[in-house]
Amino acid sequence: MGFITETFLLQTEAARRLYHGYAANQPILDYHCHLPPKDIAADRHFENLFEIWLEGDHYKWRAMRANGIAERYCTGDVSAYEKFAAWAGTVPHTLRNPLYHWTHLELLRYFGIDTLLDERSAAQIWGETGDLLRDGDFSTRKILRKFGVAALCTTDDPADSLQYHVQLQSAEGLTVLPAFRPDGALKTQDPAAFNRWVDRLGESANIQISRFPHLLDALRKRHDDFHRVGCRLSDHGLDVCYPEPCSDGEAAAIFEKVRSGTVPSATESAGFAGHLMLFFGRLDSEKGWTKQLHLGARRDANTRALRELGSNSGFDSIGDWRQADPLVRYLDRLDQEHALPKMIVYNINPADDYIFASIVGNFQDGSIPGKVQFGSGWWFLDQKEGIEWQLNALSNCGLLSRFVGMTTDSRSFMSFPRHEYFRRVLCNLLGSEMESGLLPNDEKLIGGMIRNICFDNAVRYFAFPSVQSVVESPVPAFTR
Repeated sequence: MGFITETFLLQTEAARRLYHGYAANQPILDYHCHLPPKDIAADRHFENLFEIWLEGDHYKWRAMRANGIAERYCTGDVSAYEKFAAWAGTVPHTLRNPLYHWTHLELLRYFGIDTLLDERSAAQIWGETGDLLRDGDFSTRKILRKFGVAALCTTDDPADSLQYHVQLQSAEGLTVLPAFRPDGALKTQDPAAFNRWVDRLGESANIQISRFPHLLDALRKRHDDFHRVGCRLSDHGLDVCYPEPCSDGEAAAIFEKVRSGTVPSATESAGFAGHLMLFFGRLDSEKGWTKQLHLGARRDANTRALRELGSNSGFDSIGDWRQADPLVRYLDRLDQEHALPKMIVYNINPADDYIFASIVGNFQDGSIPGKVQFGSGWWFLDQKEGIEWQLNALSNCGLLSRFVGMTTDSRSFMSFPRHEYFRRVLCNLLGSEMESGLLPNDEKLIGGMIRNICFDNAVRYFAFPSVQSVVESPVPAFTR
C-alpha cells in the first residue's frame, strides 16, 4: 500500500465521511493562480516530468539548495533528467515539509504512481511518466478537465496582451479568465523599470502616456479591456497597504519626476502608490470586481541571487511589517467613499492571522455574505498547519461558513491536488470536532458547510456568468 491512501490526513471516521461524502467530488474554482494563459490557449503538451513539474517551481529550488544541490541543477543548463534526478534525491530530505506530501499526492493523482520518489526510483518514475505524457492525455486543457476545474483565473499585468484570453473565450468547456495585477504602476523607486513599464502600458492601451492623467486613462482603458474578456478580479502584491495617499497635484508632479529619471523620496513613492491604490479600488467597485491583497512577503531578499537569477527564483520569505493600521486605514478610506469593493486579504505572517481575521469583520456591510474575506493560507502558510491556523482564526473571529476556499497560487499544472489537500485538512478539522462534541453530530449540517467552502461559496461570491452553483446552501441567506 502506498503512502497516500484514502484516509490520508483524515484521522477520524467522521472526517472520512465528510471528505468522501461532501468534498472529494466538488468541482474546483481556482480563482488565483500564475499559470500562463499562453500554455492553455495552445493546449500545451509536456514532453517529460521536468516540463510539467519542475519548470519554474521555486518551492522545489529552495529545498534543493538547502540540500546542497548546485544551482545548475535548479535553474542552470544541465539536462531535464539531471534536474529531475537532483530533485528526486532531495525528496527524502523533505520529510515534514509540505513538499513531501504534495510530491506524492501529485504523482498518484496524475500518473497513478504510489512509489516513494527517491534516487532509486527516479529512473523508473521518469520513464513511466514520460510514456503517459507522450500518450497525449496530459495537455493543459485535458488536465483542467481531469480535475474538474470549473474556472480558473490567471494573474495578468495590464501592460500584457489579452490575446490568449480572447482565444480562450471560444474554448468549449473551459472558463479561463484574467485577473488584473497592476503592481508595475506602484514601483516608482526604480525609474528605469517604471518607465519601461509605462511605455508598455501605453502601447497596450494605445495611449501616449506623457502626463499623469494619461496614465490613469491607460489604466482605466485596460481595466475596461480586461472586463470585456471576463475579468472580475484584481490583485496586488504589497509589503503593506499605503494609507497616506498624496493629492492629485502631488501625484502628477511625482509622475513627471520619475518619467524624467529622478528617484522619488520614500514618502513620495508611498504617497503615489496610495493615490493609485484608491484609484484601483474605485475602478473595482464600479464594476463589481473583487480586489485581492497579498500582503507581507519579503521578496528578493538575496540581492546577488536577484541580480543573477531574477525575481521569483526562491529567495523570498515572510516579512514582519506592521499590517493592522495601514490595512484598516486603506479599507476605511474606500468605505467612506462607498467605494469598497469585494475584497480578499491574504496574510503571510502567522503572527498576524488574528489581526487579519478581526479586521475583515470591520467592513462587512450586509450587502453580500462575507464581502471582505480573510483569504486562504498563502505561500509559506498553504500547508496543513498554516491552513488550520487560518481556518481557526477565521472561525473564531468571523464566519467560516462564508469562506470562499482555497486557491493553488501556483505556476505549475501539477498543482490542482492542492485543493484536495486543503479539503482533507478542512474535513479532518471539522470531523475531529464532531467526534469530540465541539460541533453537532449532524453530518448534513457540517457537510453542507464543507461543500459550500469547497466550491459553492466562491461561485456565488465571484458570480462568473459561465459558472453555476451545484447545490443550494443548507442555511438560508437573509440578504437584501
